[in-house]
Amino acid sequence: MIAVILAAVVSLVVALVGTPAFIKVLVARGYGQFIRDDGPKSHETKRGTPTMGGVVIIAAAVLGYGLGHLFTGSAPTPSGLLVLWLVVGLGAVGFCDDYIKISHQRSLGLRAWQKIVGQGFVGIVFAVLALLFPNADGLTPASTAVSFIRDLPLDLAFAGAGVGFVLFIVWANLIVTAVSNAVNLTDGLDGLAAGSAAVAFAGYIVLTLWQSVQNCGLQTTPAAGCYEVRDPRDLAMVGAAMAAACLGFLWWNTSPAKIFMGDTGSLALGGAFAGLAIMSRTELLLVLMGGLFVVITLSVIIQVASFKLTGKRVFRMAPLQHHFELKGWAEVTIVVRFWIIALLCVIGAVAVFYAEWLSHIG
Repeated sequence: MIAVILAAVVSLVVALVGTPAFIKVLVARGYGQFIRDDGPKSHETKRGTPTMGGVVIIAAAVLGYGLGHLFTGSAPTPSGLLVLWLVVGLGAVGFCDDYIKISHQRSLGLRAWQKIVGQGFVGIVFAVLALLFPNADGLTPASTAVSFIRDLPLDLAFAGAGVGFVLFIVWANLIVTAVSNAVNLTDGLDGLAAGSAAVAFAGYIVLTLWQSVQNCGLQTTPAAGCYEVRDPRDLAMVGAAMAAACLGFLWWNTSPAKIFMGDTGSLALGGAFAGLAIMSRTELLLVLMGGLFVVITLSVIIQVASFKLTGKRVFRMAPLQHHFELKGWAEVTIVVRFWIIALLCVIGAVAVFYAEWLSHIG
């Protein structure tokens, strides 16, 4: 538990102190946000605001995790390192996208195929390695079984280990791509993505700490409802480092934002969520845990489908947060209310998680 707290404290301090320093570097280089002409007119005042702040979030989380292990004399685990691989790898893809946008002052960064290739490479490496590194009990960081609160009877290896391996790579990449893009769509208002992400990461801290207490591998005689997760305590460290990094960054990113996280941050945060869900065997629970991200993504899907099928738009603008902007809601009002929705979703996910455990011991 000390390592989890240390990871959070270090990450928070690094983000709080490092963000204003990074802002000065970005301002000196003229790396400001490009604002789309078809976006809400109120966003014109944000033109030129430093972006790529996700670099600080990533650095803070990695340092928090690393120093948390160093100060406690514990060793990093494959599970924790693989989640951080998603964070750093997808953050690098987002950084390239952001850099092209700001250096050319245009809304198009990486081309679609370039982004897909980058995300695919990071996701495939993650998926392949996640099925390696068994511990003393034979548990690997991930499994080929589809999971909700724990592994379900639906195992992707139903037709053989080789087929299961390939299907898991496809399944894992689907989760990684969907979640990282969902967070990316949410990052449209000052503090919205960072605050919502901090709340969701807090939920994963609760889940993984509970899994570590009720871990089958730590019990001489496994009790009913115990969890077969390889490194839950280390996953809690990653969750704590990410949550604290988001909070430290939020100090400077809240309205009026002094810096934006950019695709560098949003893709990295999405990668962290996907990795934590896969490693903690709570893949489908992620839909509820990240309910706000799901709703915002659905608003885009509904808008596009409606316009293509009927020629009419359901919302004034998508993603959903911009619809309420155009209805006249103040930006701060939208952000705070969306934070509340994110919190309610996390509380609901934790409640479902705990109720499932109670059902095993009742």
